[in-house]
Amino acid sequence: MFDLKVFLATLPNLPGVYRMIGADETVLYVGKARDLKKRVSSYFNKSGLSPRIQLMVAKIVRVEITVTRTEAEALLLENNLIKSLNPRYNILFRDDKSYPYLMISGHPSPRIAYYRGTQDKKSRYFGPYPNAWAVRETVNLVQRVFRLRTCEDSVFANRSRPCLLYQIKRCSGPCVNAISTEDYTADIKRAVLFLEGKEDELLDELTARMQAAAEKLEFEQAAVYRNQIQNLAKIRQQQVIDRESDRDADIVAAVEDQGIWCVSLAMVRGGRHLGDRHFFPKNTDGVSGAEVLEAFITQHYQDKAIPSPIIVNQAADTHALVEWLSGQAGRKIQVIRNPQGERKVWLTMAEKGARIAIGQQLAQSASQETRLAALRDTLDMPSLSRIECFDISHTLGEATVASCVVYDQGKMQNSEYRRYNIAGITPGDDYAAMREALTRRYRKIQEGDGKRPDLILIDGGMGQLNIAREVLAELGISDIELIGVAKGPERKAGQEELVFTDARVRRLDPDDPALHLIQTIRDEAHRFAITGHRARRGKARTHSSLEDIPGVGPARRKTLLERLGGLQGVKGASVETLAEVPGISRELAQRIYDALH
Repeated sequence: MFDLKVFLATLPNLPGVYRMIGADETVLYVGKARDLKKRVSSYFNKSGLSPRIQLMVAKIVRVEITVTRTEAEALLLENNLIKSLNPRYNILFRDDKSYPYLMISGHPSPRIAYYRGTQDKKSRYFGPYPNAWAVRETVNLVQRVFRLRTCEDSVFANRSRPCLLYQIKRCSGPCVNAISTEDYTADIKRAVLFLEGKEDELLDELTARMQAAAEKLEFEQAAVYRNQIQNLAKIRQQQVIDRESDRDADIVAAVEDQGIWCVSLAMVRGGRHLGDRHFFPKNTDGVSGAEVLEAFITQHYQDKAIPSPIIVNQAADTHALVEWLSGQAGRKIQVIRNPQGERKVWLTMAEKGARIAIGQQLAQSASQETRLAALRDTLDMPSLSRIECFDISHTLGEATVASCVVYDQGKMQNSEYRRYNIAGITPGDDYAAMREALTRRYRKIQEGDGKRPDLILIDGGMGQLNIAREVLAELGISDIELIGVAKGPERKAGQEELVFTDARVRRLDPDDPALHLIQTIRDEAHRFAITGHRARRGKARTHSSLEDIPGVGPARRKTLLERLGGLQGVKGASVETLAEVPGISRELAQRIYDALH
């Protein structure tokens, strides 16, 4: 038996981590403390706890602790346990997307490109950026000024004439030696200076080179340098730049409005403000801004690059955060609470962005509540909450994919979406595809794996609906409503017909919020199905079209793709061109051509 009084009396006055355990051995909460005795005792001796914490304390049956050497070490252990245990009462941030980078490849004639994924040591990476748009905008700027290539290496190696980007002066044409290796390397170095925010140094170099070229009467080259200087001047006017302050910095602003917390993360890289990204944590009832900020920093920076400084707007325990962040980064990290000058402007912008994001979130929630309430009234389902929708996508029966999307708690639940690759059916048989997808989905639910929906939407008419009804009957499910969403006689948006299992057909008014919700869910199911189908079809065509040809093994396949610029290049090649590829005889070239046409 766990004796709380004895446990509290024996707690040490040391830093560490504590875990609140519930009756079923579930970890309810993980916390860290500078003084375990004071912190843990406060849950049981302190009045005025928030309703969330009061509810948690009522469920605690025992507490476990781990003593650490420092508070920073406790911070690291706390975050590891939160990520692995996902405690119900901790502040949780969902950030399951890796951040994009701008890459300059390690190729002898390097390319500049958007990149997301594992980094290698041969290439250089700049970032991270808050979103894909910020990377692509920067790539566009670098192309405009320095005319670096963006094409894949396989395309670069097999070009015989420059591409359209060369014609519109967005690439200097290293693929056809339109620029010397030395000059292209110099442009790469200048682009690196630009991306590092060393624009003054870059402008000094370009000005000196322009003057030197003019003195040598090399006016064409001098004009190239002049154009680069002019483009850089325009960019400097358009960007938020502070050349006397931080090259790289993150601004983290935690803001609360109408009971909703939002954390805005703004990024400055190379002296340029790249934009921001907003996060909405869970389990924030009764928490302070310092707690939200600390939770975000420890969860966000555990596996991401850490710039210095990090500018914040809440009075968190900066000493522990600095120690922990510095340990993670392997260098000294600054956390600045009261910034001045340009930093203060950045923080104000981040706070304003967070408030705008909260307003948008509230507006979206109100809209969804209105739509859901209208659908409940329309279907006479007052407790309707969870909706699942199915769609089928294929091209003439090829690479059939079924999608299942989920709407619950007033929004689409992306993490619960499912795709089903359909095989072993007659190509193009949508009924058989729907049967397989529904069977696979709801057999698992009958076995207790997953939540039961209140309503299932089927993208289709009575035929697809009858298949769904048969599947649920075979599985012994009778408490889930089924509705088909048919496109209507003219197949126009707003004319959809709701098809019920009792053969009733109902058309809602085009302005009806209930119809808008159904359209949103149906369109999401369609999008999710078609993107899965295209990926499957593309993979199948890329791999199988060459793999299925006798005599074309991995080595020959690789040579073909590299020499001819990918699968489309192979498909577009004549027999004579194919026969010119090393290792490809005239007979094999004819066989490849016949197989691809």
